[in-house]
Amino acid sequence: MTTWLVTGGAGFIGGNFVLDAVRRGIRIINLDALTYAGNLDTLSSLDGDANHVFVHGDIGDAGLVERLLAEYRPDAVVNFAAESHVDRSIDGPAAFVQTNVVGTLSLLEKVRDYWRALDPVKRDAFRFLHVSTDEVYGSLGETGKFTETTPYAPNSPYSASKAASDHLVRAFHHTYGLPVLTTNCSNNYGPYQFPEKLIPLIVARALRGEPLPVYGDGRNVRDWLFVGDHCSAIARVLEAGRVGETYNVGGNAERENIEVVRTICALLDMKRPLADGRARESLITFVKDRPGHDRRYAIDASKIERELGWSPTVTFEQGIEATVDWYLANQPWVDRVLDGSYRLERIGQS
Repeated sequence: MTTWLVTGGAGFIGGNFVLDAVRRGIRIINLDALTYAGNLDTLSSLDGDANHVFVHGDIGDAGLVERLLAEYRPDAVVNFAAESHVDRSIDGPAAFVQTNVVGTLSLLEKVRDYWRALDPVKRDAFRFLHVSTDEVYGSLGETGKFTETTPYAPNSPYSASKAASDHLVRAFHHTYGLPVLTTNCSNNYGPYQFPEKLIPLIVARALRGEPLPVYGDGRNVRDWLFVGDHCSAIARVLEAGRVGETYNVGGNAERENIEVVRTICALLDMKRPLADGRARESLITFVKDRPGHDRRYAIDASKIERELGWSPTVTFEQGIEATVDWYLANQPWVDRVLDGSYRLERIGQS
């Protein structure tokens, strides 16, 4: 049986990836520190499934990682583990450096040692896939897209920490020969996303009839990628990507933030009208922009399409409606996430 060690597999993207992989018959050893954004509720459907082994721990715990590699002998390691919210990185950058840089380095060292000791056949087949972000490239103007050769220019503590981790992964390939793959994705959305991110935050506040905060003028542009499409891209890169290469993964769905918010308002007005009959668009409130807010991201995903035959299958219109429907149907999940540590407040104002 194919076995993968997945780090950060109780988070948003990692959790969706684990659910999909186990459905496909892959045994997953899931290592997650269960910080604020990690949520075992996401994985509740796997309770009792022998193909899912959850381990509560940190990628920076070298002894634990070494033990898991020795015990389960994975065919690949997929690294989702990261502090991932720009606003939180503004308030507390040290945690991002600790997890995203120091933690990734520790993980790489233990994986390198494990890989070196494998027999030649398993060593040739082994892969380390590092999941990263388009934010490492900085900000775009009104035209152009990020490619795999775009120079790094991170503008937030979060993106700087992810850029550092990307460079470490590259260095371990070129220095030690570790067979690595890196993916840099655009903004993900979909089921199980922690409600500090734009789409689930707006859904949660709009359902309550609360003000809907939009940074600046709302004209910041992101390329939106449905999480199911992202998971299929990662699986495809793991299966057939060229060792040492980076693959950009995008949704071909550029939208201004204000357009995303208005779309959610319209969907909720149709599916769950407010008792007083107000249109939720009237709740939109423009607030002071966050520090270092990049104006536009856009991914050129032609390399992964050309080399690996992958392209997104979910349009933004399909994905955003499916996402709204999921949150409407899973309010108990949202309520359990909002346990007092985060109450839909605005963060990142330091």
